[in-house]
Order: sequence, then structure tokens, then C-alpha cells
Amino acid sequence: MSGILAFSLTAGLLFALGLYGMLTRTGLIHRLLGANIMAAAVFLFLVVLSTRATEAGADPVPEVMVLTGIVISISLTAFGLVLIRYLRAMTGQATLPRSGREGDGHSGDD
Repeated sequence: MSGILAFSLTAGLLFALGLYGMLTRTGLIHRLLGANIMAAAVFLFLVVLSTRATEAGADPVPEVMVLTGIVISISLTAFGLVLIRYLRAMTGQATLPRSGREGDGHSGDD
């Protein structure tokens, strides 16, 4: 198995793990962690795509995109944690309500 295939499969598995965590958990911190895992998978995949088998070396554009994405991901994680903390202070819980017809405040006649 080549290195590119191994890293691509790892990126796919990480993305699937993060998506599973976001879809199955109601806790906002768990969902934020799932989004961070998915972002790391995208960064890994972009780095894999930047490699070339030529003597010119790696393509710098995806690497710069990864560095920019890391900065944006860190800032959005910090912002998300602040929002979760504010939500917990206001409501006393840091989870989302379960989806369903009962108790969601909508009559369904809209």
C-alpha cells in the first residue's frame, strides 16, 4: 500500500468518525470536537493532494490553504466554546434538544 493511499484512507476514516460524532451526540462540545476532527481530516487530505512525484517538490497552494484553515479552525473553536459557555450560563445546559414533533414549540401547520 502506498503512502498516499494510506493517508487518504486515514483522512476518510477521520472524516467519517467526526461526522458520526456530530450526528449521534447531543452535547455541543462533542459536536464541536467532531467538527474539529473533520477539519483535521480535510487538512490531512489537502496535504496528501499537494504531494507530487516530481523533482519540483510539493505544491505550495494546498499547504498554504491548510495553514490558513488551521488558523480559522482554531479561532472558530474558541468562538464556539465561548458560545457554548454562554448558552450554559443562560440555560443551565449545553445540549441541543432531541428532534421530534413533541415539545419543539411548532404546531406543524406551517
